[in-house]
Amino acid sequence: MATWLTADTHLLHAGIIPACRRPFSTIAEHDACLTEAWNATVAPGDTVYHLGDFAMSRDTDAIERAFRRLNGRKILIVGNHDKRSRRLPWAEQHEGIYETTVEGRHVVMCHYPMRSWPRAFRGSLHLYGHTHGALTGTTQSCDVGVDVWSYRPVSLADILDQMALSDTVPEELRRPA
Repeated sequence: MATWLTADTHLLHAGIIPACRRPFSTIAEHDACLTEAWNATVAPGDTVYHLGDFAMSRDTDAIERAFRRLNGRKILIVGNHDKRSRRLPWAEQHEGIYETTVEGRHVVMCHYPMRSWPRAFRGSLHLYGHTHGALTGTTQSCDVGVDVWSYRPVSLADILDQMALSDTVPEELRRPA
């Protein structure tokens, strides 16, 4: 069983296509692509941390149908557009900042990016969404949103590889864990 991370799927939200220049003609095409990519990545027994903005629609039944089509044990870190998504049968839901361990690494998750977080620069990683790829990650922080990761959940190994390529943290702030 693997662990995956994602954010900002915005299922059922037609306005996300022009707002983020997503390459889809319709929201039906968008949702089908994201669902297919999710299920090709995530096995039924895997865990997925969704860092907010799962879906946007007034149709709560449609949101629930979209949720049930996705593989995995799903955990929500609430985002600013999750008013109706919060009613879904998530395995867990967390408000604000959520700290946990993923594959032996201390991880601080929040829908929003932070400049500092618990145990920052002491081995802790910060994962976030909300910015739709507009905010460059660092050697300790990364946007896990679908706009950054080919519209699919991402593994911690791939996140760590991306962080290793980052040079946005000044050398004097890079300290060993």
